[in-house]
Amino acid sequence: MATDYDAPRKSEEDLTEESLQDLKTRRSDIPTAAVDVDESDLATGYEFPGADLSGEELLVLVVPPLADEFTCSSCFLVRHRSQIAREKDGRFFCKECEA
Repeated sequence: MATDYDAPRKSEEDLTEESLQDLKTRRSDIPTAAVDVDESDLATGYEFPGADLSGEELLVLVVPPLADEFTCSSCFLVRHRSQIAREKDGRFFCKECEA
């Protein structure tokens, strides 16, 4: 590409003014959709800390640990007996907690 070294050079201010005007024209060319959102509609699905949940019913089936499972005394996760790393005072610890 050929460069004309005799052409007048543009200063930084000229370049920023041109780019700002280009952005403004591009901004006005793009149509924007305005959505009217009511703020009270957004907050209807949120539960706040300390809210009274006494009227709620728990819908989770709780299954006790099976014969080949144990509860880790460190992380309190139910794991398979093959994950036992050690036993101390009748408490079991999994391999991940011992690592």
